[in-house]
Amino acid sequence: MATNDQLKALVVSHADGDDSQFYSVAMQVAAKAARSGQSKFAQELRDLVDDLRQRGVTSTRVASVVAVTQPRGELGSLLTVSYPDARLSDLALSDSLGDQLRQVLLEQRQRDELARHGLRPARRLLLIGSPGTGKTSTARVIAGELGLPLFAIRLDSIITKFMGETAAKLRLVFDALVETRGVYLFDEVDALAGDRAAPNDVGEIRRVLNSFLQFLEEDDSDSVVVAATNHPRLLDNALFRRFDTVMDFALPDDKSIRTVIENRLASFYISNLSWKRVISAAQGLSHAEIATAAENAAKRTVLAERARIRTDDLVSALAERARVDAQHGPNA
Repeated sequence: MATNDQLKALVVSHADGDDSQFYSVAMQVAAKAARSGQSKFAQELRDLVDDLRQRGVTSTRVASVVAVTQPRGELGSLLTVSYPDARLSDLALSDSLGDQLRQVLLEQRQRDELARHGLRPARRLLLIGSPGTGKTSTARVIAGELGLPLFAIRLDSIITKFMGETAAKLRLVFDALVETRGVYLFDEVDALAGDRAAPNDVGEIRRVLNSFLQFLEEDDSDSVVVAATNHPRLLDNALFRRFDTVMDFALPDDKSIRTVIENRLASFYISNLSWKRVISAAQGLSHAEIATAAENAAKRTVLAERARIRTDDLVSALAERARVDAQHGPNA
């Protein structure tokens, strides 16, 4: 355990904004724990300090990049840029998806170490799943955790009736991958990568897909490519082979349902909720629909001038989302 002096030093360094001193004292605590036989805690503390240091470095890099990383000229009509501060803890993922994402982040953070052994980190991710299950949010978290800008590709501006123009615009995007390291999101990628064997396919679409596959194959940048689709069955089989990691997003399980609600209502008193009723009412809804229902219940609570969110209000809001889903389909 930390000594009294170490605890005081941690508080003072935090108040002064002295990260270097804060990390130094934390490492002293880890060393003391290791000597006293608490090896697991010591390693966890060291890993935490290393992670926080890395975040500090990447945050500084983002601050210096924000002013200059703005797509210009024709590229400006093809990309939109943002600088998410989202974190892994913001997501409500299944254990297997969480493990996949943590592995991707670890490999990206340790890409220099991997390079020394002739290895490359996972950097091409294909996210598949129903609308509202967290695919776009995952891209934001990857950018936020790595301190990178998030570039969303505007496929409506890339795809034209002239194949030559579409290929040229794709080339601009893949050139940007090399020039500016970031997370590049191709949402609804099935618009580019539909199955070439589909009966309604035309030669034009086939040539666009071939160009996209070629650019993916040739891309040797340090950027992270994230492609997302609600319709994996529409994708050409060749596309799957171009990605290092395929993440399959399903509707939230009971644990994820509770996490989504707790995250969305973090500033409200909810310890009185009947989680059994709430989780039952949320079955079949996506992450986004559950978050929307939680927000609606919160607004009703505020406007009714109540101090606590009631189970009935939350269950009612979830039932309302379920009715909308049944009538019109899940939100995109």
